[in-house]
Amino acid sequence: MYVSVMMTIHNSLVLLFVAFYILTVDCGTPEEEEGVKYANLCEVCKILTTELEDRLETTGKSHDVLEIGYSVDDVKPKKKTQYKKSELRLVESLDGICEKVLEYNIHKERKDSTRFSKGMSQTFKTLHGLVDKGVKVDLGIPYELWDKPSVEITNMKNQCEKLLEIYEEDIEDWYFKKQGKTSLKQYICADKVLKGKDVSCLSETLSITNEKGDSGRKSKKKKVPKSKPPKEDL
Repeated sequence: MYVSVMMTIHNSLVLLFVAFYILTVDCGTPEEEEGVKYANLCEVCKILTTELEDRLETTGKSHDVLEIGYSVDDVKPKKKTQYKKSELRLVESLDGICEKVLEYNIHKERKDSTRFSKGMSQTFKTLHGLVDKGVKVDLGIPYELWDKPSVEITNMKNQCEKLLEIYEEDIEDWYFKKQGKTSLKQYICADKVLKGKDVSCLSETLSITNEKGDSGRKSKKKKVPKSKPPKEDL
């Protein structure tokens, strides 16, 4: 009974996220008419799992040992566990993870998922260079706002938070049972969030072939297992 209720709640959250995604991404908006292209579900999941795996890799280097348990007389020995295998590490790694999205910028000179990357885009590097040379550049927004997160980035942060809320239990399942056996990106994105959908963005990476900036960069795709098709009810 409990499992059935939890599954119903989880499925309802998934449907709510899909509705949120359609309303904020798929529907035509004035922003999109002005050239704004919001992140799709694959791009959002890719960045969420990339950031979380990076943070877990950092915290996983700790050799701390935690003492768990409490006794009034403090005589019984407390249970000890390694921090890198603890729930505390996961909780701390998840805390504020979607805030990391705000460190990204939109690189409109790229056409695939690498358009969402950290660092200044080649376009803005050029514009800042012109300003430094005394050239007047009018983008329709104050100069001090040039480097603030764009509408695409803030929208992706919101999507990240919704995605995390729905799939947090699946992330916990991977952390305690699948970690080291399969990547978080594969387990969460390909096998769950994007199950039966296009997963091509997950294999797109940025390859630096020229040191002269983004104009000398090409994205390439690594082989990533395809998402499993949804099971049919018997």
